[in-house]
Amino acid sequence: MGTAEPNLEGLFEEKKRVRNPLVPIGALMTAGVLTAGLISFRQGNSQLGQLLMRTRVVAQGATVALMVGTAYYYGDNPWQSR
Repeated sequence: MGTAEPNLEGLFEEKKRVRNPLVPIGALMTAGVLTAGLISFRQGNSQLGQLLMRTRVVAQGATVALMVGTAYYYGDNPWQSR
């Protein structure tokens, strides 16, 4: 009785990942603004803290857009199921 073994080599095909050098900078910028906002809240400056938290959301969104844009540019469609 023979067993049919599936071809697993084609299933886990490795592609060279392309990394955008600006993504870590965006992540560090997001972390820095988050830290500054938390320090501002702790010191009692709630207006500055709120402004910095809104800035963090914008920086985080820009970083995610950069990551998705890089993947799409190099041929990976993040919305396409495989």
